[in-house]
Amino acid sequence: MIPVKGYAGAKVAVLGLGRSGLATARALMAGGAAPLLWDDSPEARTRAEAEGFVCYDLTRAGAFEGVALLVTSPGIPHLYPAPNKIIARALEAGIPVDNDIGLFFRSFATNDWDNFETAPRVICVTGSNGKSTTTALIHHILEEAGRPTQMAGNIGRGVLDIDPAEDGEVVVLELSSYQTDLARALTPDIAVFTNLSPDHLDRHNGLGGYFAAKRRLFAEGGPDRAVIGVDEAEGRFLANQMSEGPQDDRVIRVSSATKLEVFGWSVFARKGFLSEWRRGKQVASIDLREIAGLPGAHNHQNACAAYAACRSLGLGPKQIETAFHSFAGLPHRSQLVGERAGVRFINDSKATNVDSAAKALQAFPAIRWIAGGMGKDGGIAGLLPFIGSVKKAYLIGHSARDFALELGDLPHEICETMARAVARAAEEACMGEVVLLAPAAASFDQYPNFEKRGEDFTARVKALMDV
Repeated sequence: MIPVKGYAGAKVAVLGLGRSGLATARALMAGGAAPLLWDDSPEARTRAEAEGFVCYDLTRAGAFEGVALLVTSPGIPHLYPAPNKIIARALEAGIPVDNDIGLFFRSFATNDWDNFETAPRVICVTGSNGKSTTTALIHHILEEAGRPTQMAGNIGRGVLDIDPAEDGEVVVLELSSYQTDLARALTPDIAVFTNLSPDHLDRHNGLGGYFAAKRRLFAEGGPDRAVIGVDEAEGRFLANQMSEGPQDDRVIRVSSATKLEVFGWSVFARKGFLSEWRRGKQVASIDLREIAGLPGAHNHQNACAAYAACRSLGLGPKQIETAFHSFAGLPHRSQLVGERAGVRFINDSKATNVDSAAKALQAFPAIRWIAGGMGKDGGIAGLLPFIGSVKKAYLIGHSARDFALELGDLPHEICETMARAVARAAEEACMGEVVLLAPAAASFDQYPNFEKRGEDFTARVKALMDV
């Protein structure tokens, strides 16, 4: 773990005892602090006490007397739509509020680094879609290149749960807007912004607040190198703010839609080919079309971002290309889970919003589309420009009938359950088609999370394979 610095002998309150909360408590104790833990769930408090931690009711009057810091889990609102009552009390009392990301950045470096030949580095990846795949792909490339590396944050382990850095190690962190919004310290060596689309708007009081939370990683983090997706206006604005002009190669612009030949450093994908350009000249190209773990334009954007980050570390194009071919992809993100009679079954359960579902729908030429769940504001009207490849939709869950009304003339069937949707799609699919789970909705009507939804789809497909 990474022992937390700066609070030896101090009382530090920890609110929320999920994965990150317990990892934070352990790291605080390892750094000599006295953590005081609280969670509204009695079960969570029991688990913490079983580890020997002190649970302390932060809801009572005077709870923050003598407390130096409150560390909160990312899922707990601190400002919008309204601050959690405990956080509000801390703010009123002037108690600093932070999260595990802020503690990580103030504690990661140690005196041991003075004896290293190469200082450890931190790459942080944020954005609306693709950040998990981009993070995992960077980590995979580094592993394949023989570089010591760890992956953490919003994927894998909690940031304070990783091991102290080795000589030359690269830590790759996926950071959500919930994490970047509150962290009091943000000092990545390389920061990556994939893209922006509306999400978590209630938590950030609108799209502007959501973008501002992402922007903090760059504006306040001051990375040595910024890799920025510029396919949306927000990305172009951010790249402009971070650079001193188009030839400033501290900013690497990334696109999956536009040629970027006039900048000091850019990486873009067109018609399935990744191109790297530096100061008006192409220096490398990779054919992405046959890389099974990176299907579709959205994954080509992820490939460009990961490529740019790894090139910033000095890896060669051939090293990166070789690693691309061995990347298996992430579960629930355009994941190939089976093939039968020329029909592929793709699990993209992580496509919980319109933007991510649109990217999945553009990745394949002939689709039997399984969609539905707990629909979000706006429904799926925004997907209508992207359903040209859909042969038929099979609708499940709470919003199935609402989605049906929005699909117009597109052939569709209300299946209600995953079992029926998979069975009907498999029955009707022809050779060369794809049965695609891209729900464009949350999972909470039928499943506890998108992972369980994807696992159900996968199990149904595997059962078909066994028939």
